Amino acid sequence: MVGRRRLGRDFGRLWAAYAVSAYGSGLGFGALPLIAVLVLHAGPAEVSALSAVGPAVGALIALPLAPWVEFRRKRPVMIATDLVRFTAMATIPAAYAFGLLGFVQLLVVSAVVAAAKIASNAAGGAFLKALVPPDDLLVANARFESTNWSSIAVGPPLGGAAIGLFGPVVTVVADALSYLLSALGIAAIRGREEDPRRAGQSPVRAGGLLDGWRHILGDPTLRALYLNQILVSGLIMATEPLLAVLLLRRLEFPPWQYGLAFALPCLGGLIGSRLARRVVARFGRPAVFRTVGTLRAVWLIGLAFVRPGVVGLVTVIAVELAIIINMSLYTPVLATYRLEHTPKHLVARTLTAWSIGQQTSIALCTALGGLLADTTGPRTALTVAGLLILATPLLLPRRDRTPPRPAPEAVA
Repeated sequence: MVGRRRLGRDFGRLWAAYAVSAYGSGLGFGALPLIAVLVLHAGPAEVSALSAVGPAVGALIALPLAPWVEFRRKRPVMIATDLVRFTAMATIPAAYAFGLLGFVQLLVVSAVVAAAKIASNAAGGAFLKALVPPDDLLVANARFESTNWSSIAVGPPLGGAAIGLFGPVVTVVADALSYLLSALGIAAIRGREEDPRRAGQSPVRAGGLLDGWRHILGDPTLRALYLNQILVSGLIMATEPLLAVLLLRRLEFPPWQYGLAFALPCLGGLIGSRLARRVVARFGRPAVFRTVGTLRAVWLIGLAFVRPGVVGLVTVIAVELAIIINMSLYTPVLATYRLEHTPKHLVARTLTAWSIGQQTSIALCTALGGLLADTTGPRTALTVAGLLILATPLLLPRRDRTPPRPAPEAVA
């Protein structure tokens, strides 16, 4: 059957809640560092700390939350994490209005939001696995992926315009309200959810905080995919601040061109996510992991050759577009495989472990990239990142060691 697959009213409510939150976060993208610069007059060291320390502390907070999430109904957890993020973000405009906003508050908010995001994603993945039939998981993950990229394409430009018109905290207000609306959307889901504690799942044993990593590292295919993913994500994300310095300071691109260079390629996320199910149906999942996983990595080196003017702008857009198309095709396939090959009682801890590893890698690669750029220049640091990522396909699994599943129909 060709056409749009229906996944049910409850999935529609979950997807709508995710979309509201994603677009709110898109509007508020980069809002905390911007407030630190414009309102608190923070220097480069403080802004870097806000971008790295807050999420790192959030990851540490999220680690002991994983078993708590695992053995509770997931929908109340998702609602609670949305309300936590709403409350944390709402403190910023409130403090700003009374002249009480400080840098420590921004750090605390950043850490709380990062921890709540990890817990919410873990609960959301487990909830999705129970909500959607196995054959529809790839369709569901592809829809979330397309929503994520469209929010990144639309949100930051609109957020920048809103800040110019209404002041530095307006996008934080929008982001906070989006979490509140997301909580209301999740609360509207009517389906009954099984209580893990009544389903015979015992509380976490001593040392169970590491069970997510034990599961990932104990499965040869998951282990290879995990190591590849954290390195690819870390190296790609490490180039963002380097590229900002290169384009805005060294090559003197105007801000609108810089924004366009990042926003326009995000539309490629709609292309890749729409292709995911068709590509898996035609070529198989192992081929997607090997081929598309490799194609994510080969384009990054192109950023080292950016030059001034229109040619340079087109180069950035083309490189970013190629990376994003392949990322958005690969990511829902990876997310689906991870859910399918994780036991029900380990989903939340596995997703938490995955998120913490990826977030830690991004922070570490970003910090090292910044240090290298300080001593050698941003173009050299971009070159090193581009060369290192070329080795990451060696970590991809050569074959899927699990029994194959029937190929799904090619619909999206």
